[in-house]
Amino acid sequence: MSWRRIRTLIWKEFTQLRRDPMLLRLLMIMPVAQLILFGYVVAVDIKHLDTAVVDLDGTATSRALTDAFAGSGYFTIAQRPASESELQPLLDTGQVTVAVVIPEGTQQRLLAGQTAGIGVVVDGSDSQISSVASGYASQIVARANLERLSELGPGSGSPGIDARIRVMFNPTLDPINTMIPALIAAILMISLAAIMSQAVVRERESGTLEQLFVTPVRPSEYIAGKLTPYAVLALVQMGIVAAVGTLWFQVPFYGNLGVVLLGLALFLLVCIGQGLLISLLVRTRAQAIQTTLFLMLPMMILSGFIFPVESMPEVIRPFTFLIPLRHALEVLRASFIKGSGFADLAVPLLALAGFAVLFFGSAIAATRRRITE
Repeated sequence: MSWRRIRTLIWKEFTQLRRDPMLLRLLMIMPVAQLILFGYVVAVDIKHLDTAVVDLDGTATSRALTDAFAGSGYFTIAQRPASESELQPLLDTGQVTVAVVIPEGTQQRLLAGQTAGIGVVVDGSDSQISSVASGYASQIVARANLERLSELGPGSGSPGIDARIRVMFNPTLDPINTMIPALIAAILMISLAAIMSQAVVRERESGTLEQLFVTPVRPSEYIAGKLTPYAVLALVQMGIVAAVGTLWFQVPFYGNLGVVLLGLALFLLVCIGQGLLISLLVRTRAQAIQTTLFLMLPMMILSGFIFPVESMPEVIRPFTFLIPLRHALEVLRASFIKGSGFADLAVPLLALAGFAVLFFGSAIAATRRRITE
């Protein structure tokens, strides 16, 4: 073994890195960005869950109970419906995650020494959020009951307030029911990003891209021929993942197949556009891989796939709406578990359509410009 030759090879590698400033910047920036993201997102508790309160009692007791939920920091009173019938649309569209129903006559039953049941309805489309929300709600009601009993004094013997938790859409809180629909979108994004980011840069490195420029191939023909095989493979991949999830893991599907197909088609265009833009912007396949990794991890974290959006600091939450994967997860989870339709999912579907126009349109325009240069 010659240490001189080893030192020469080490110097060669460092020289190549120095000649590739983009790759060097990615290697330096990526760990810092990942550390900041994980530091702010991972260790944060789930707070400020959008909550609807139906106060049918309208007494000092019901107002105190509402204030206990609002003051806990875990629930934010976002809606105050006048009746229970108004709760279902709020839960279906995802406007609220938790609903608290205080029945009429609650204070009267407590004064009579009877048990007063307080209804707490939790959206189970995200098992992690629903389990935590159920626990928080039970604790708040129990604490309010203890405070009331302490005011009455020892030996009062009053049964007090009873929290009656009901989980909608996923009553068993089985995490697989929420994870499989999310995996369909996540796997699609990762696989397409990895493949499409290499599409053009691979031909540029091998020299075949320049050969195509001198052929009669039109830009539209090149784009159609380039993207069609990957789109077909992605559709087959989605079908296999969905079939395994529903048949092998017995994940229920209550929704509209048209909603799912539309959401996945729009997200497919987004993923193809993202990968193609990466392939056009970088010069080497190593840069493409590093850029893809640099972008994929923040998308996975901020989308709510790994950690609930509700667990993130309020300053970060607005940025999650800029992640297409978040809207794809909303469509798939709501379709599979809630059975939501087009009207319920209009907002995330429109968001995906906007991202599809932005990314796919930009990628097509950039590809045509690169070919005609």
